[in-house]
Amino acid sequence: MADTKADKMEQVDLVKANILAAGANKESVRVVNGLGSLMGSKNMVNVDFDKDSNMDYLLRKDQEEKDRYKNSKHISEQPWTIHNWHQHLNWLNMVLVVGIPLAGWYFALSGKVPLHMNVLLFSIAYYVLGGVSITAGYHRLWSHRAYSARWPLRLFFAIFGAASVEGSIKWWGHSHRIHHRYTDTVRDPYDARRGLWYSHMGWMLLQPNPKYRARADIADLTDDWIVRFQHRHYIPIMAFSAFILPALLCKYLFNDFIGGLVYGGVLRVFAIQQATFCINSLAHYLGDQPFDDRRTPRDNWITALVTFGEGYHNFHHEFPTDYRNAIKWYQYDPTKVFIFLSSLVGLSFNLKKFSQNAIQQGLVQQQQKKIDRQRSHLNWGTPLTQLPVWDKQQFMENIKTNPGLVIISGIVHDVSNYITEHPGGETLIQAALGKDATKAFNGGVYLHSNAAHNVLATMRVAVVKEGVDAAAKFAARRGESLEGKKLI
Repeated sequence: MADTKADKMEQVDLVKANILAAGANKESVRVVNGLGSLMGSKNMVNVDFDKDSNMDYLLRKDQEEKDRYKNSKHISEQPWTIHNWHQHLNWLNMVLVVGIPLAGWYFALSGKVPLHMNVLLFSIAYYVLGGVSITAGYHRLWSHRAYSARWPLRLFFAIFGAASVEGSIKWWGHSHRIHHRYTDTVRDPYDARRGLWYSHMGWMLLQPNPKYRARADIADLTDDWIVRFQHRHYIPIMAFSAFILPALLCKYLFNDFIGGLVYGGVLRVFAIQQATFCINSLAHYLGDQPFDDRRTPRDNWITALVTFGEGYHNFHHEFPTDYRNAIKWYQYDPTKVFIFLSSLVGLSFNLKKFSQNAIQQGLVQQQQKKIDRQRSHLNWGTPLTQLPVWDKQQFMENIKTNPGLVIISGIVHDVSNYITEHPGGETLIQAALGKDATKAFNGGVYLHSNAAHNVLATMRVAVVKEGVDAAAKFAARRGESLEGKKLI
């Protein structure tokens, strides 16, 4: 009887589901920042909380870009030439990520600004503040909601996260959610399939193709007043916390304003940016994949050392709302420790963890996939579903032309070429020819090993009709799949 439309279960509307995932169903606050047209907006603080929708703004910009490039190729789709090379580059990021660090390295390596030990120690401490604000704040708190934090801790993350010069919480969190939603696709902002350099820095330094624009729901981010405040005033907050504050502190503490600016500011920012970039590059390139190998994220302790524990990236992509990246006591994850300690003093709460059962399931499933791949390269004997089924009369007819047949567990085996190799001796195997030797094989004479079963499986020629059930049970115990087929 054919299925009717009324009989079918209602399917999820994919268009509506994607609208929900992108947050396009919500009237969220539009929060903008910048330096006029350089940052893509002229109004930095003029926000209409009642009427202005962040998603409406994004949809409008999307349509403008589609109309603009409908009949012409975007610069990212054009070959590089001597005339257009400058159009391929994102010049703001070139200044922030390449230009300013190069100036810092010039002053440091030329000896024009000597490095004193007290400034070095201060720079390391300030580096840690910025690093943990990115990993514990930008990443695990805001991007993944792996725990909740009270406003003093969120404000701390917002200030010192800006000191790392990696964009605002809103921008960073939105990009990262898109990365998780579209991992290893053209819509992934730092698509690892495009190479180590691209996923590390290239994606920031090149003009993105608007054709692959994507979005994720960030209504929860714009609902946070600290996120809104930091995003609107990101440029002055970033300039002060990244460069001016460390210089002033070094001036006050060590009478070394320039040293604080170069080492505590510029080169510290360079170091923390490069460490964070490793999460997008090395963590998708170096290491193993104990939980899932369908995508590029990997676990590696070297990357963890560089990134405050973010190197256990295969685990993170499988269990993104877990406040931990490292789950074993000996794995390096200072971010996890910081979050846990902050919870003890009441600054954070609702620390989320996936159940150990779910984690163990992921490990076992991946182990099984690896075993199955190894198994597929071995000769396990002809599958039962490909063997002919003989009744007793057919078996007796075949014995006349091939006396080397033996039945074990309902399966006929041709042992003619193995008689002289049998470890138990020729006379023992000759006594079983033309007979059912199941009991003798399975402990009546010898309780044969797995290796014996595997060797025997390579000699299969048929299944006896009366032994179909026994053969199927034997195949199941051995881990063979009948692929939903019956032997007869």
